[in-house]
Amino acid sequence: MQVAVFSQKPYWRTFFDEANLDYGHQLTYFEPALNTQTVALAAGHGAVCVFVHDQVDGEVLLALQSGGTRLVALRCAGFNNVDLERAAALGVKVVRVPAYSPHAVAEHAVSLITALNRKIHRAYARVREGNMALEGLLGVELCSKTVGVVGTGNIGAIVARIMRGFGCRILAFDPYPDERLEEVVEFVSLDRLAAESDVISLHCPLTPETYHLVDAEWLKKIKLGCMVINTSRGALIDTRAAIDALKSGKIGSLGLDVYEEEADLFFEDLSEKVIQDDVFARLLTFPNVIITAHQGFFTQEAIGQIAHTTLANITAFERGQPLVNEVSAARKVKQAKCHS
Repeated sequence: MQVAVFSQKPYWRTFFDEANLDYGHQLTYFEPALNTQTVALAAGHGAVCVFVHDQVDGEVLLALQSGGTRLVALRCAGFNNVDLERAAALGVKVVRVPAYSPHAVAEHAVSLITALNRKIHRAYARVREGNMALEGLLGVELCSKTVGVVGTGNIGAIVARIMRGFGCRILAFDPYPDERLEEVVEFVSLDRLAAESDVISLHCPLTPETYHLVDAEWLKKIKLGCMVINTSRGALIDTRAAIDALKSGKIGSLGLDVYEEEADLFFEDLSEKVIQDDVFARLLTFPNVIITAHQGFFTQEAIGQIAHTTLANITAFERGQPLVNEVSAARKVKQAKCHS
């Protein structure tokens, strides 16, 4: 099948070309993201392969369908960038990679927790400059601390188990509690989780219910000096409210692998440019903030699994087989695992 792969980076091509030896699709790579300006590139391709920042709204879907595209293959788990209702109306199928490597994102979340706690980022910079002083680098022992996990899907459950291994008490919030986790976590209300947790880690999808889940009102409920981690979706956090909470000390430290306006920033080298996003630039001024550019998924194992699952989804569509990883407007509601 002819497949237009948008938002191409060298690492994507390496893993997709290798995986495609098992599937035999005709892959055409395009560096730009898919949007209204670039959708013409997909003309004549039966499928498009897109990532988290590609724009698949109604206008783009209409242009895709007019050009012969019948399948949108997401190489990610999230699908909030796709107008599923419009896709259904146009007869365009949408598939995703629901679980590529939850360990990759979970381990990255824990890395942010430990780095912020022991101030590894600051220590690294100091030692590189010959400054071996320890002032300002004091951390705490995570053992016996309370960690709140918001959303206990695959990734949240792994984070809970890892932090339990540190000797932490684990509180969790999920509207659909998993009984299998009850030996590891205590399921509580979102407000109680906020009030008792020393660390809060977000692991839920972005839905209308979870948009700005962490806002000014909710931040009033967290413990003074609480650490907040987000490796899920940027818009779960109201960034301006988080900045105010950092300034007041309500948030003691903040670890982000996602940012609500990241589409214009992440996955590109902007080192020779002036960042125009003033909110993001303000975040970079805090010594108790670590930001990574959506790299939680970025392991060899995860990208390899993404490539194989994506190409298998395309093969199933081409052969008229059941699309086990299809997403639709109806399933979107059913699969929303966490809300306030």
